[in-house]
Amino acid sequence: MAIQIGAKPESSFKQPLGLLSDCHRRIERFLAQLISVTAQVQGGTLGEPQREALEVALRYFRKAAPLHTEDEEASLFPRLRAADNLEAQAALEALDSLEADHDAADIAHAEVDRLGQHWLETGGLAAEETRRLLETLHTLRETYRKHIAVEDNIIFPLAGRALTPEQITAVGQEMAARRGVPYETLLDGSRCASRRGL
Repeated sequence: MAIQIGAKPESSFKQPLGLLSDCHRRIERFLAQLISVTAQVQGGTLGEPQREALEVALRYFRKAAPLHTEDEEASLFPRLRAADNLEAQAALEALDSLEADHDAADIAHAEVDRLGQHWLETGGLAAEETRRLLETLHTLRETYRKHIAVEDNIIFPLAGRALTPEQITAVGQEMAARRGVPYETLLDGSRCASRRGL
């Protein structure tokens, strides 16, 4: 991925809350890519740029997005639930809702992946399949819009206040271990998976 002048530097595992937010930008970008390709080509024959865009975005959601969900559900949310902090306790209902969003997104992504892979393998989608793909992608975009707003604006800042530096370090270490890379690794801005993942 090309470096953009003036762009925010990518967070590292030493700033796990920033890295989680960076992953949201990639989720938004790859979802927009899927919507754009589907809307432009309408299930027809994919040109090489569209095929590559579709393959890369599907692979991202198949490999990297589940790691992001696990980062939250296995590393961050349990620490917030256990925090001896009134503000964190008040956010428990929001955490339950965010986990329900993850479950719904998993189901939708499975359908997107099924249809996207079928498109790549057969060279086209029927009108009903295209309609279903676009509908699912738009539903995902709306789910992510609300979900990401809660995490970026409420949950991650709350975690920065409610968790100790040692707890935040542990979140980052677990994220790195989940990807099979050293804690000091700087991601290159193209993925939330391991360097082997995408």
